[in-house]
Amino acid sequence: MRTFLLMAAVAVLPCSLMAQPRTTSLQPGETIPDSMLRTDAGDVIALRKLVSEKPAVLIFYRGGWCPYCTRHLKDLAGIEKDLLAAGYQLLAISPDQPSKLREKPDIEKLNYTLVSDSSMDAAKSFGVAFEVPADLVSKYKGQYGIDLEAASGQTHHMLPHPAVFIVDAKGVVRFAYANEDYKVRLEPEKILEAARATR
Repeated sequence: MRTFLLMAAVAVLPCSLMAQPRTTSLQPGETIPDSMLRTDAGDVIALRKLVSEKPAVLIFYRGGWCPYCTRHLKDLAGIEKDLLAAGYQLLAISPDQPSKLREKPDIEKLNYTLVSDSSMDAAKSFGVAFEVPADLVSKYKGQYGIDLEAASGQTHHMLPHPAVFIVDAKGVVRFAYANEDYKVRLEPEKILEAARATR
């Protein structure tokens, strides 16, 4: 699977996080779209307004049904206080409809914000969306009990590649990472390292 990693052109970023292949997703220096998202209560919120209130680490994940995602979300809780101390809020974005965002026991008690991008407009605008092939949609549902339509409340059969974007208060991307292999996630320590380097 092809891996892609984008970095802000910041001299203090560690060498281990640099010199990676580029992708079609938003790149450092670009401004994020003003996507409309929904909270677990169903309230509509504008992403640009959220980050204008406080710079953000944005996490795109596939959904609460994905064990790799729930493990990563739980691991991220371990750096939440350090991210806050560095001046960042933590926002996790998935195609799950609002009622599904905190349905799983593993993530229902997370303190940071989970928001719904069930339309996949944000993921598409960020360049990390892809359509799941029809045969895989059927396999997910029949073999694993994963109903993508029930999860999102939509019939688009789209998911985001797992991704991390660090965004300043003006909505400018300072760091970006995405991976087409859903089993691979950027370690929380590296996310924290990148966040501190971009301040």
